[in-house]
Amino acid sequence: MEGKLVVLSGFSGAGKGTVIKKLMQSYDGYVLSVSMTTRKPRDGETDGVEYHFVSNEAFEDLLKKDGFLEHAGFVDHYYGTPKAFVVDNMAAGRDVLLEIEVQGAMQIREIFPEAVLIFIAPPDAEELARRLFGRATETAETVTKRLVQAATEVKAVPDYDYLVINDDVDACADALNRIIRGAQAVRDSSGECPEAEAAVQAGQDRLENQAGSGRVYTEYIQKKSFAGKFGVGLAEVIALRA
Repeated sequence: MEGKLVVLSGFSGAGKGTVIKKLMQSYDGYVLSVSMTTRKPRDGETDGVEYHFVSNEAFEDLLKKDGFLEHAGFVDHYYGTPKAFVVDNMAAGRDVLLEIEVQGAMQIREIFPEAVLIFIAPPDAEELARRLFGRATETAETVTKRLVQAATEVKAVPDYDYLVINDDVDACADALNRIIRGAQAVRDSSGECPEAEAAVQAGQDRLENQAGSGRVYTEYIQKKSFAGKFGVGLAEVIALRA
C-alpha cells in the first residue's frame, strides 16, 4: 500500500518544527521530508536536518531539472520540496510529512488531492509576535516582514482540512497523530464498513470540541472565524510596529 502524504503548514514562529520533532519522537511510522532553502542556517540548525541549505544557483539548477514537488518564494528566499525523496518513500509504503508554506501546500493539493492538509497556529496574533521576537535570531525588520506574511497566509487557513492550535507541544503532537491516524482509517475503509467510519468521525468530533491545549477545528466556519480574528490581531500588532 502506498504511504500517506501529510502537509503541515503554519506561520513562521508557530512552532511547527518543535511539534513535528515531538510527533516523530512519540509515534512510529513517520518520515520527514527535508525541504531545501536558500536562506542561511540559524544558530543550532544543521544542514540536512532542519533544511538542505543551498545557494540560489543550486536551487535554480534543480528547479530547471524538474526536481521539486513544489517550491515557493518566502521573505526573500526560495523554499522547495525535493521530489525524489517523497515519491520513493510513498512508493515504499512510508508516510511522509511535509513542513511547507501555504503556497506550496496549495500546489501539493493540486498534485495529490488525497493529501491531508493541517495548519498549525498559536492561539492569537499577540502570541505569534511574542514568539518571533523571543527567538532573537532576526532583525526587527525581518520579524515585521514575517508578521506581514502571516497576514496573507492566515487567509488560507479555511482551505486546510484541519486547524490545530499549538499552545502546548505535547498536546499538539498528540492531536496531529490522532488526526493523521483517523484520516488513514477513513481512507482505508472501503465504504462497506460504516462502523469504522462512524468511529473515526466520533473521534474527530471529540477532537474538534476539545477545549484547551491541542484543540482542533475541522468545520469551515470555525476555521474562517479563527482566521478573521487572527487577521484583525495581526493588523493591530503590525500597526504598533509602524
